Amino acid sequence: MALPNSDQMAAIAVTRFGLGARPSELELAKSDPKGWLKAQLTRGPADQPPGQLPTSAERFVAYRDAQQARQAAQRAQGGVTAQPKGRPATPMPGQPMATVQAAVSVADATGLQDEFIARAQLAANSAAPFRERWVLFWANHFTVSATKGAARPLVGPFEREVIRPSAFGRFENMAVLSSSHPAMLLYLDQAQSIGPYSMRAAQAERARLRNPNAPKPGLNENLAREIMELHTVGVDGGYTQADVTEFARAMTGWSVGNAMDGDQVGKFVYRAVSHEPGARTIMGKRYPDTGGTQALTVIRDLAAHPATARHIARKVATHFVSDEPSPALVSKLERSFVASRGDLAQLAAALIDADEAWAPAPTKFKTPYDFLISAHRALGVAPLRPGQIVQPLNQMGQQAFSPPSPKGWSEDAATWAAPDALIKRLSWSQGFASQVSGGPREPMKVAMDALGSRLSAPTGAAITSAESREEALTILFMSPEFQRR
Repeated sequence: MALPNSDQMAAIAVTRFGLGARPSELELAKSDPKGWLKAQLTRGPADQPPGQLPTSAERFVAYRDAQQARQAAQRAQGGVTAQPKGRPATPMPGQPMATVQAAVSVADATGLQDEFIARAQLAANSAAPFRERWVLFWANHFTVSATKGAARPLVGPFEREVIRPSAFGRFENMAVLSSSHPAMLLYLDQAQSIGPYSMRAAQAERARLRNPNAPKPGLNENLAREIMELHTVGVDGGYTQADVTEFARAMTGWSVGNAMDGDQVGKFVYRAVSHEPGARTIMGKRYPDTGGTQALTVIRDLAAHPATARHIARKVATHFVSDEPSPALVSKLERSFVASRGDLAQLAAALIDADEAWAPAPTKFKTPYDFLISAHRALGVAPLRPGQIVQPLNQMGQQAFSPPSPKGWSEDAATWAAPDALIKRLSWSQGFASQVSGGPREPMKVAMDALGSRLSAPTGAAITSAESREEALTILFMSPEFQRR
């Protein structure tokens, strides 16, 4: 197929592959749009958000201490005054439970918002927007969500510790890192999965003989199922329910360190007493019992499976190009994945090189996050406070770090283009336009810098004839060409 002209390709590069153009970015991309994108690829880690943010282990300890404070307040409220020693967050006896809960909730929300505002600032300011969009794609592919209490404080660190360091490495590495990170182990309940014939299960059974009300641990299949269905081979990848159960048995013992684990608190630990003994057969291959590395071998094989190449190729094409990507594009990406053995930098380069990725019609509808970030980039500003990004996203249905399921945020236009959702975008656009209308550039200049050749004549005329700068910017933000990429 014939490629668009350089002006059109520059506009596609900054909107479809990137996060929306910053001032002067279109000019940077125009001379060589594909080269501009490829220059953003790296063999090292992707960019990290600004500031010194806590590690997942530090977030885990803070969350644990907050939970202990809540429990101590409950005991104190019930007349029990004993408290764990050395915990500054523990309330004094008699301190109202509501006060403690409120303090814990505020601290929890503040940590999450600190992570998210730093991430949004990086996106708004980045001079390598394709690199950042690539990170966001993989963060949504390997979803962990703040909707799960124990995982909530670890969502930001997960992205910083797993996705960003490995976004341009091998897929196998990212699959292993994501599956063994405390955020994923807690989000999908792997941390408490116990092999039915493990030493831990036998201990629990003896305890139940003494106390029938003692908890009965069991096998949890959540993580094994999602690794197969969502992360690797896909729902049509040829596995069975028996494969899921066998994989779950192989993963038993993968857990998160607690107070008994010394300096491993909040980090990955392998508990041999919880591991289901024996060899496992998964998708026709036998895996001998090698303890904690048994599941590791399974994940590596799944990452290299041909069905995984097809699954990943289609997801990349769907995210970047179209809700219904062309078979030719999917096939090109699949071949790149297989030939490079899952080299993600080469996969990104194959996407850039594919002519099908440069079709002029913008068919992807921006998610709320894409929309807000692209509006900030168009004005050359970044959100400074949670109220400028977190609250609007909540109102638009894309709550910060909180996809509704392990499938991640939806990619299709129908999810985000409903009438009520557009009204909320309009309301935000009016408020944002009012805040930024005093900038040095005229609205028409903002529009040209943001959209280039994609700016339509009707939208340009509407911006020019607007009665105020606020109205002109609102028209820009709500125009079809700005809403799509």
